[in-house]
Amino acid sequence: MKTAVLAVLAASCLCGQDITGTWQGILQTPQRDLRIVIKIDKAEQGLKATMYSIDQGGQAIGGTVTIQGPAVMIAVPGIGGTYEAKLDSDAVNLNGNWSQGPQHVALNLKRVNAQEAWPIPQPVRLKSMAADAPLEFEVATIKPSQPGRLGKAITMRGPGEFLTINTSLDDLIVFAYEIHVRQISGAPAWCGSDLYDITAKPEAGGMPNSKQLEVMFQKLLADRFKLAFHRDKKELSVYAITMGKTGAKLAKSTAVPSSLPGLSFRGLGHLVARNANMADFATLLQSVVLDRPVVDQTGLSGRFDFTLKFTPDEFQFRNLGTQVPRPAADAPDAPPDLTTALQQQLGLKLVGTKAPVEILVIDHVEGPSPN
Repeated sequence: MKTAVLAVLAASCLCGQDITGTWQGILQTPQRDLRIVIKIDKAEQGLKATMYSIDQGGQAIGGTVTIQGPAVMIAVPGIGGTYEAKLDSDAVNLNGNWSQGPQHVALNLKRVNAQEAWPIPQPVRLKSMAADAPLEFEVATIKPSQPGRLGKAITMRGPGEFLTINTSLDDLIVFAYEIHVRQISGAPAWCGSDLYDITAKPEAGGMPNSKQLEVMFQKLLADRFKLAFHRDKKELSVYAITMGKTGAKLAKSTAVPSSLPGLSFRGLGHLVARNANMADFATLLQSVVLDRPVVDQTGLSGRFDFTLKFTPDEFQFRNLGTQVPRPAADAPDAPPDLTTALQQQLGLKLVGTKAPVEILVIDHVEGPSPN
């Protein structure tokens, strides 16, 4: 799937206690009790945390960890959640609250050994969707998001079910047509301000590839939001990815060519790309990191495996819809800024310029039709 996933984020530890290990407890929601597991491990810098909701499929969700004295905070920006707790003197119990939007629920965690730990469900591996499968959602439910909820996501939950959280119509158009929000013209203001949660199940079985999923979302927008538009060209401020003086430093991918690309952040500024072409890379940068469209002017073909580490500035990653702690730029081992990192690590340049790009001019759109 083409969604850029925000994975495990690094954090600094200001506490003398070692809190690495497996923590688990029961989250008592109004609907049902949920078993929660949080694993805290050492990373290159500080600590990393991964959260699992066992009774909701057990998908790994990365989060930031901040510790000050006995106070522990774990932020999970991908789902707009925050866990704030106090560590007891024996470093065995974390007692606190889980917050997600306006909801605040008690969540007490206990450190457990391997024998006591609840097993994490194995990811369900779906076969690929057939090439001639009908590209429509069999059922789709669209509801207004909870007011004040932080974060946003477009992801898969369980076998064959797709989920969006806190997404505007602008977000959905950007996802469905692989464009930057600045490439949308003539949309009413509510398209960027009204937020929705969507659950949708494809009519056909199997895991769709990126293009199949895009077509399904395009049809959903036309059917439920009555979206109609025409294409045009307009000169916009963009970032262009070009070749550096030394040439590209990219390894050809060893993956099967038909495999989906995988691009994910293991930390803010720590990107791992597998089987990705330059168009995939440009789409990720414009959708997650940068504030304007990104165009590929490298002339490179093929797919590559690479890692990019950089220190983001205050203007980057705003598209995540939540405030996420960033690495300290003055830390002695902090990686360089994005432009420098691209040159040093990948042999590429990022240049601010103007270029004619395709835009979608909205002719008609409505609020979502009833479920």
